[in-house]
Amino acid sequence: MIGRPDPRIVSTVAAFCEYCRCHLDLSIDFPTQGTTPCPSKESPLHHFQHQPEISQPLQKAVDPAKTDSTGDWQVLHCFQCSTLDCSARVKIQIKSPRLRPEWVELLIDKRLIKSRAEKVIFENPDRFEGHGVPLPCEVLQTLGKYVSNALRREERRPIQPHNKKFLLCLGDPCSELLEYLGFVLKDDAWHPPQSDVSATPPISNPVNVLLEDVEKELHVLLLQRPDDEKRASKVQYDLRGVAEDLSRALGTVKWAKLDFHDDLIRFAYERQLITDPEHYPYYLECLQAIAEGRQSEDLQTLVAIEASAGKVSVRDIRNAYKALDLEVDSGLLTDDYIIGSFQARSADSPRQEPDLRRALQIIGNDRSSQAIQFVASKTVTNYEQALSWLGATEDMDDNFVVAMYKVKEEENPAEENTARQAISMIAQHRKSTALTQWLETGVLGEVDMDTTQAYNRLQIDDRTADDELVLATFNLVYQEAPSQVDDLRSALRAIAKDRNSKYLHNFLNHGTTTSGYPLGEWPVGLANIGNTCYLNSLLQFYFTMKPLRQLVLNFDEYKLDVSLGSQVKRTVGSRNVSLKEVQRAQRFVYGLQNLFSHMIASSSAHVTPELELARLTLLSQPVEAVLRRRSMVDGELPSLGNINGQPVLGPLPPSIPELMTIDVNPIESQAVNGVNNSGGKQDTDTSSELTLLGNELANGVSDQETSGSNPVESQQREILENKENLPPTKAASERQSTPDHELKPLAESSPSRANQQHRHVETDHELLRPSSPKKAEEPAVAPPPTRPPPFPPRPQTEEQKKAVMEEVQFGAQQDVTEVIANVLFQLECAIKATSFDPSGEQIDLVKELFFGKQKSYTPDLRGGLRTNEQYFSSLIVDVASGPKEIYDALDGAFDVQEVEVEGSLRPQYTTITRMPPVLKIHVQRVQYDREKGSAFKSINHLDLRETIYMDRYMDSEDNDLIQRRKESWDWKRELHQLEARKLDLTKTELDMEMPDMLETTKEYLAQLAEDDAFEVPTHLLEDVAKAAVESREELAVINARIKDLTRFIGSQFNDEEFRKMPYRLQSVFIHIGSASYGHYWIYIRDFKQNMWRKYNDESVSAVTDISQIFDPEPGDRPPTPYFLVYVRDDQKDELVDPVCREVKEAQRPGPPDATMEDVIEDAPVVYDNAGQGEAATEGDWFKADTVKTQRW
Repeated sequence: MIGRPDPRIVSTVAAFCEYCRCHLDLSIDFPTQGTTPCPSKESPLHHFQHQPEISQPLQKAVDPAKTDSTGDWQVLHCFQCSTLDCSARVKIQIKSPRLRPEWVELLIDKRLIKSRAEKVIFENPDRFEGHGVPLPCEVLQTLGKYVSNALRREERRPIQPHNKKFLLCLGDPCSELLEYLGFVLKDDAWHPPQSDVSATPPISNPVNVLLEDVEKELHVLLLQRPDDEKRASKVQYDLRGVAEDLSRALGTVKWAKLDFHDDLIRFAYERQLITDPEHYPYYLECLQAIAEGRQSEDLQTLVAIEASAGKVSVRDIRNAYKALDLEVDSGLLTDDYIIGSFQARSADSPRQEPDLRRALQIIGNDRSSQAIQFVASKTVTNYEQALSWLGATEDMDDNFVVAMYKVKEEENPAEENTARQAISMIAQHRKSTALTQWLETGVLGEVDMDTTQAYNRLQIDDRTADDELVLATFNLVYQEAPSQVDDLRSALRAIAKDRNSKYLHNFLNHGTTTSGYPLGEWPVGLANIGNTCYLNSLLQFYFTMKPLRQLVLNFDEYKLDVSLGSQVKRTVGSRNVSLKEVQRAQRFVYGLQNLFSHMIASSSAHVTPELELARLTLLSQPVEAVLRRRSMVDGELPSLGNINGQPVLGPLPPSIPELMTIDVNPIESQAVNGVNNSGGKQDTDTSSELTLLGNELANGVSDQETSGSNPVESQQREILENKENLPPTKAASERQSTPDHELKPLAESSPSRANQQHRHVETDHELLRPSSPKKAEEPAVAPPPTRPPPFPPRPQTEEQKKAVMEEVQFGAQQDVTEVIANVLFQLECAIKATSFDPSGEQIDLVKELFFGKQKSYTPDLRGGLRTNEQYFSSLIVDVASGPKEIYDALDGAFDVQEVEVEGSLRPQYTTITRMPPVLKIHVQRVQYDREKGSAFKSINHLDLRETIYMDRYMDSEDNDLIQRRKESWDWKRELHQLEARKLDLTKTELDMEMPDMLETTKEYLAQLAEDDAFEVPTHLLEDVAKAAVESREELAVINARIKDLTRFIGSQFNDEEFRKMPYRLQSVFIHIGSASYGHYWIYIRDFKQNMWRKYNDESVSAVTDISQIFDPEPGDRPPTPYFLVYVRDDQKDELVDPVCREVKEAQRPGPPDATMEDVIEDAPVVYDNAGQGEAATEGDWFKADTVKTQRW
């Protein structure tokens, strides 16, 4: 098309005003290539929209005396073409004249010219004989010649001081003007400015731009002189218009010589409506005026079409106010006043009511007033109008709405139909069964809670939360206030109705949720029996571990036989195991077996774990013993505290005074099976040789024989008998296989913190430490029992049930990693060993499946290398310092760190000597704020990967791997230093970056100096400005280097040779809440079906969007990964089997009135007189009470 610009070319037009001498620079470019610029068939012209966000308002120039100045002021306007196929962008810069008014006066004021010329002639009359006073045109021409020569002549000839023309026309009074133009007075001569004489348009050199601008202004001043003066000075100069250049740049050549056609008017009007619909009345009024002025039939037709569509112009709005005798610009008009004026005018002139109602409708639309629109339309058409007509508000519930209806009906019975129509509209919008029933029967049904009120009642801020999270929050709030269950259910029902959620409706109607899959093809959920959400997550994880599930289901094949007593000393977790611990552990595995069997065969969507299983899982034997001894003294279990009167739930904070004396993590809390370079066996606790035999079997002494002994001796004997159940004392801990040095905080150069894979907690010596343990004698053949068999099991009393439930509730407050350690410890205690390592540590299926080995390397002061090898069941990663990627977090467990050895800091690093098939990673989120004295949860995001490669962490003699590790450590050390320096430059007390702060300081000091408020040394301003520049440059260098280092570290182990040990993500434990309470669920990967499932207590659902697992969630308390499980990629099918179902009808005997509805009842637990629980036998089902799950 003719006149279409080339989008590859940036067009620039420089112009100036022939009246005010202001300068205009216009540029047009097309930043998006491949588009079709206007004009086109659809868009005959550009339609430019102003871009205020990138435009610049009127600004004063910094220093007009400099050559790069743009004058006293400048303004920039930016525009963007609004058509979809054109990316044209226009920038228009308007600048003030270069020549200041006082300089112009020097050049054209005849009085000033005469004064300085006569002075020169008077001082040297002989030399200037015959010369007269120059005219203003001559002065302008002289200065113009100097400027032109500076612009275009390569030979830069200075203006000599004796130059007659210069002295008469300019002279010393114009020195400031010459300096502004760049002339330099040197050796009594004015040397021209250093312009670029070879420059071609478009000109960018600031000196050239200045001189060219001044040259054009001198031409304007010449043309503005009187004609006789111009003739006398022989001025022959004419200005060329810029319209053609602008038309060419903007693509309007076709229309440049034509009047605006009606089609262009229509195009411009339609584009304005699209880009600025809010002000359509103004544009319609403009269209009306143009149509009337042109008497254009086409445009008048367009106006009529717009009016028929209900659009009104500003003129129509003014006329509407005038029709109701109202002032359109009055700020005092209210909706009620306008409606009253309409009603009064209608009553006075009934025949004019249609016109008045039309005017009222226009005003209502203009004010966006539902009340005015309703009165004007005589009908209720939407929810807002219905509320407005009844005088109700959105936050009023259905009871208030009906009450407002009755008030309206009493005021005006004739409007009953309209009132009922309003009620119907509100009922439809709210989906209110109560209002619908009232309309049909006149009786208000059960009032539904408003949706907003429902979310607030359940304390849910994010309305986009999925159904499972809503239900989990409901359960949390219910646990805090069970007496308000009816109100909470009303809130949940309102949300379910608003979402049309089958999932929530199933829970409300049946007490359960369904996945939609056949029972035989889908895992079952686990009922929450009281703050046991993470217990359920843990049990679901263990169930999916196929080797462990087979071990539990076939426990009798793996069970340690202790009926005859074993003479072989067994060590699990670096300590001897007692008979009581083995018996307790075997009860635990049988309980787990019972649960797994129900999970396989259950005909319902979920099953309920037994209370006894929960107790054995959540509480380790030492904690249980201490709790019971304390409960007998205090009368109640110790508490972790409360919030608003409710018990603290969720992850255990790092410091709990009541339990700091108990090592509740018998495996994780100590180094196990450490081996040094010489192969020497490390020290273990040999103060007792007690074996798996009970004390009464070992010594042939019955309880009856010792019942009358001294109480102190009995207490000592009890401690001796149960010594292995207690955590080691501090002295014993020091003898364990741990490094002979202590970890210290890292120095500044160290790239990572120590990864504490174990911890030692001092025991409560007053409660647990034996006074003088003696070595037990080796037992002979066990003598026959000297006491009768125990009484048959008896049903639990209510007190016993309450005691068990309290212990379960307390156990639910333990940290999830402690519970995992307790589970693994009990599994190992319950089964036979397959072998023993050199230190006597038991090797079994559990250890082979879940435990790996790691080795630490520490150089000593004598040039030797100390090593320490120990088991680990999980790796601990930390995200307290900020968001991390999974490799970055894992590196913290193995990177070099500084530890104290013999009073000196020495480097230490860790490697893995054996990888377990199942790798567990604990994300340390609960931190302790020492300043506030409270725990908090870190919500920083951990960027997970579906596959990780562990080659980089393996113990190896490969020189390439070792060298890459060292390079990575050096990079991290440098990165740590750079990030610390960056923090210094970006975080200041003024919440400003250092360069900005220095620049602001410099400006403030300069202002003080300018105002004479303070004497500021010149060198100080220069030093501050220099420091600002240097700090900004330093920050740029730091950011670039950090970017490079991050890339280097991230790609250091990407070669194929370091990707031979892949592990696939299998489980992700999720926690939502704070450090003191919250809710857990777990995501588990099904590799065979290539899907993820979400296990949330009773609910098991398919994950359709895996971003909920891997992506960060918004909010102050988002769900975050708390524990991760990876499995070996080449063994994943043998290790993981989430779906194991053989649904059978329940055939368990029970009392005649026992039913199995939605859940399988818990197996009873029978307690003896001492309160020790044992699993009930089949016959006990007729004796013991069962624990039933509450139905909603």
